[in-house]
Amino acid sequence: MYIEQGYKGNIGLWKYFIIPICFIGFMGINYVATVTSPVSVEDALQQMIEQFGSNLVLIILLAPLAVGLIVVLGWTFLVHQQSITSLTTSRKKVDWKRIFFAFGLWGGLTILLTVIDIYFSPDSYELNFNMSKFIPLAIIAILLIPLQTSFEEYLFRGHMMQGLGLLAKNRWVPLVVTSVLFGLMHIANPEVEKLGYGIMVYYIGTGFFLGIMTLMDEGLELALGFHAANNLITALLVTADWTAFQTDSIYRDISEPVLGWDALIPVFVVFPILLFLFSRKYGWSNWKEKLFGKVLTKEEFVAQNDSESLLA
Repeated sequence: MYIEQGYKGNIGLWKYFIIPICFIGFMGINYVATVTSPVSVEDALQQMIEQFGSNLVLIILLAPLAVGLIVVLGWTFLVHQQSITSLTTSRKKVDWKRIFFAFGLWGGLTILLTVIDIYFSPDSYELNFNMSKFIPLAIIAILLIPLQTSFEEYLFRGHMMQGLGLLAKNRWVPLVVTSVLFGLMHIANPEVEKLGYGIMVYYIGTGFFLGIMTLMDEGLELALGFHAANNLITALLVTADWTAFQTDSIYRDISEPVLGWDALIPVFVVFPILLFLFSRKYGWSNWKEKLFGKVLTKEEFVAQNDSESLLA
């Protein structure tokens, strides 16, 4: 009953829309500025990197989202008067083992798949490793990227999913809306400019994957671990001149970017396999009810909690 955890706060559904509306408005302004600018996103990033250096540009990109995490958590605690634990999970306490398991699983798979690709397509990569540049990158990335990815998870799969679920009284509306909005958040990324809007299938598909994982597991832990691993390992392992994160990583992808099956395979092959693995490990069941069922009313939720407390 993850969505119903929102009842543990000082309910006022309007409180759920202030932060998302402000964030979506900011993203909309950013997108309009991007498409109307005479300078491409790729060129603008290159100019910033030439002026400030890649590490400082990475900080500039990540710091506002790290602050956003503080805003979301602070709003939840002070305005909703809801505990951060109930925003994170339906369990009595945050399950850090789940976070680290998802991080380790996806981080390990990402490294393995990247190494395999480098082995079979050596002409597409060049070794970019420089210890003096990599160590500052690693420090910045390890400190800020988990905050950036946690902000996105707490905003979309936490704050918005609980609010929309309590409003719609079902689970599929928050799943669809948060997944689509999560994908659209990336529409101003240089990858979209380079590869075209077809790459949005990947971003929106990732949103659905993370949303399904959250609803089935009744908490954010797996999504938090996966998302942190995805962005952190990518920033440290491989960079390219046309990606959002242009870093002093170990390798540089020098191939000509083309939108192909490699953008669809994660959504239609890898993510379903991961959901199957997670379902086996954590004993997920009743998929239809958890993804499409109704959300309990506050009275039903309180009564169910009371009965469970008596049986405990």
